[in-house]
Amino acid sequence: MVAEPLKTLFYPFEAEALPLPRKDARVLFLGAEPGFRLPAGFDATLHLAQGFRSHFRALQALGRDVTPRAEGQDYDMALVLAGRHRGQNEVRIAEAVERVARGAPVVVAGSKDDGVDSLRKRINGLAPLEGHLPKHHGVAFWFRRTGTNTAATLRAGNPDLVVEGGFKTAPGMFSFDRIDAGSKLLAANLPDDLKGNVADFCAGWGYLAAEVLQRSHGLTALDLYEADFEALEASRLNVHGAIEPRFFWTDLLTEAVDRRYDAIVMNPPFHSGRAAEPGIGAGMIRAASKALKPGGRLFMVANRQLPYEQVLSAAFASHAEIARDGMFKALSARR
Repeated sequence: MVAEPLKTLFYPFEAEALPLPRKDARVLFLGAEPGFRLPAGFDATLHLAQGFRSHFRALQALGRDVTPRAEGQDYDMALVLAGRHRGQNEVRIAEAVERVARGAPVVVAGSKDDGVDSLRKRINGLAPLEGHLPKHHGVAFWFRRTGTNTAATLRAGNPDLVVEGGFKTAPGMFSFDRIDAGSKLLAANLPDDLKGNVADFCAGWGYLAAEVLQRSHGLTALDLYEADFEALEASRLNVHGAIEPRFFWTDLLTEAVDRRYDAIVMNPPFHSGRAAEPGIGAGMIRAASKALKPGGRLFMVANRQLPYEQVLSAAFASHAEIARDGMFKALSARR
């Protein structure tokens, strides 16, 4: 089923509130997700930017021109699909302004539940809007690039961050403004004797991997796997030491891991958008089991109410709870 904001984004063209781009036009689509349908007559060349690995692969499989980061300049139009993260939305709009030609339109759409009305008002205060339309429980709005002041203001309000411990992050990443409490609990309860080949599944911007690298002196390899391209790029800045880590932009639910490990640490996600999806964590547990050597160990953290023990029992020879607090539980398992 097509996500509602994707329908909202193209509605101004269907309603003829915005003219269709020329056939020879180049259109940048930031935050593109699979499932969108172009209005009749929308024949311009689309260049998609999507850093979430599963979306990227789905768009690629459809034959779309897609890159994890936006590339190119002087586009004739930019489309921006807004999500839940205010800072990430504003950075995307800034990039759209920077990459379109002067006078080119920038079209933004998002869900009312995700705060698109506030985003519309914020942008209208910087670059007067040409119009907006509500549809599909969302809002689309558009304006034209008249200079770079709008982009500069948006970027100044959403700088890259340095959180506790000197870790570099940026808006839109998981726990971008602090070290996640669950990850802290797991790190505090990791054994000091981790050795051999170790991996961090769902590595984010690298906190757990950095902790492993700092305290474990018997490592021969440390690999980070992450589906968010920007978070993985941040981890390259955050994780360094005696062992040179390796970084893999991977969707662990659909892409096989070739290497085998003595230990894996992970703080798996359990949400898809606003909806709780414990199946994601269960899939990560199964992926970890497949990637471990016989006798290899998994160390993970999860919200206390999530029933991952059943999955661990099916995928591992043994498992145990090693710590808990008011919100989280840290678990270990042996293959």
